[in-house]
Amino acid sequence: MRDATEARYPALPDNHAVRAVVQRVSRASVSVEGEVVGSCGRGLLVLVGVGHDDTDATARRLAEKLARLRIFENDAGRFARSLLDVGGEALVVSQFTLLADTRKGTRPSFSDAARPEVAEPLIATVVEALRAHGVPVETGVFGARMHVELVNDGPVTLIVDL
Repeated sequence: MRDATEARYPALPDNHAVRAVVQRVSRASVSVEGEVVGSCGRGLLVLVGVGHDDTDATARRLAEKLARLRIFENDAGRFARSLLDVGGEALVVSQFTLLADTRKGTRPSFSDAARPEVAEPLIATVVEALRAHGVPVETGVFGARMHVELVNDGPVTLIVDL
């Protein structure tokens, strides 16, 4: 049986590359030049890397997955509640290095990452789609050198590939 996300969005091509590292947090913040530009309380820190073939549909599908991903515990201690269920927040930070290819040599290749003019609007689509689900979202600054601080709750960290 297909989940609700798969039912809403068509199958993606095999060569897509969007990747998110999702951390369940008690709190998180991102700073640029010593100034906090985004933060969240209980919820998710989402680091997102966009590939060449990703589209608005990919971005919306990622947002749907993030909003409904059941990684918060219920009263029995099972992962049964989503960001929407717990009324959590999200901090979304663009991170092209998630698409690094480290298979050859010792210097990572970033050739799979989308160019900034493609990636930036797709990150914005993820953010807007999360907000459309009712999730309070803050962000980092696209292309800036950022410092991310977090308190990982659990710890729980997942890699989400679509």
